[in-house]
This record gives sequence, C-alpha cells and structure tokens, in this order.
Amino acid sequence: MNKKIEFPVLNVKMVDIEKVESNDYNPNKVATPEMELLKHSIEMDGYTQPIVTYYDNIQDKYIIVDGFHRYKCAREYFDLKEIPIVVIDKDLKNRMASTIRHNRARGTHQIPNMSNIVVELTKLGWPEEKISSELGMELDEVVRLKQVSGLKEAFADHIFSKSWEEFEKKVQKELDDEQK
Repeated sequence: MNKKIEFPVLNVKMVDIEKVESNDYNPNKVATPEMELLKHSIEMDGYTQPIVTYYDNIQDKYIIVDGFHRYKCAREYFDLKEIPIVVIDKDLKNRMASTIRHNRARGTHQIPNMSNIVVELTKLGWPEEKISSELGMELDEVVRLKQVSGLKEAFADHIFSKSWEEFEKKVQKELDDEQK
C-alpha cells in the first residue's frame, strides 16, 4: 500500500483554549486514577502530545478529535490560556473513525514487561511508594508485579505483616500434608 502519509504533527500550534471544544461523540472515559496519572504526567513531562482537532470555520472553533483528557487537564488543573493543537481536515464520519482509532491504538501494558520495569526501578533504588506514585499504581499492584518477576531481591526492602508469615506457614503445612 503506497498511500501518501500526512504529518499534521509537524504543524503544532498554540491556540486560545476558549476556541477549543469537545466533540459530542467520543465514547472514551478515563477513571479517576488514570486522570490523576495524566495530570501527574503533564506536571512531570509537560505537554508532549498536541490535541488533535478539526477546525470548524463556521463556528471558528477547534473541535477535539483526540486529546479530550489532555484538554480537560489544561482547563481544570492547570488553568492554561493556550494549548498545543494539530488540525486534521476530515468530514464527521472520518473524524469519528479517527477518534476511535486513536483511542483503541494506545495498547495495553503487558504484565511481564511491567513487572520487569518495576523490578528495574526497585534495583535503581526507588521504594515501592515512589514506584506507586510515579507509575500511577496502587501499592498492592506494585507488590503483585514484583511477585510476577519471581526475583527474591525484588522484595528485599518489602516489610511483610505477620499475616503474611501466618499465610506462608499455612501453605507450607498444606504442602507437607499433601506429601505425606
């Protein structure tokens, strides 16, 4: 397929946030923890991706195709007056398809790969609490990802409660009973 590829990303521009508005068809919702992570990501790294828009010259508005939650952060958390956008020129049905493609093409994190990252961050000196806050995870998720790794050193600094010791004793007793 030799389709000509366009590069709207090369035409990022800053526009008045009042000239940007959401579309009325995006089915994408972001849960509170992920929204907090997006906010944190923008605080730590800045806006690394522009908001994809369509320019409606009748309304003189930029309608969001992708990036509503980045827009929401700009408006609600950071009180920005201008935001970075790119413009694509597509009719409504193709903008709708583009929105869904953007939403679905993000992918998911694979557990073994995330486990390796958590273990590596642990080796680099980040405590579980720091990994949790920086990656937007619950503390128990960090612990579970360490468990997936199977590496004993991943738990070197983890403090286990007495209930864990009791659980281990119970499991060991069951294993011993099975072997008899």
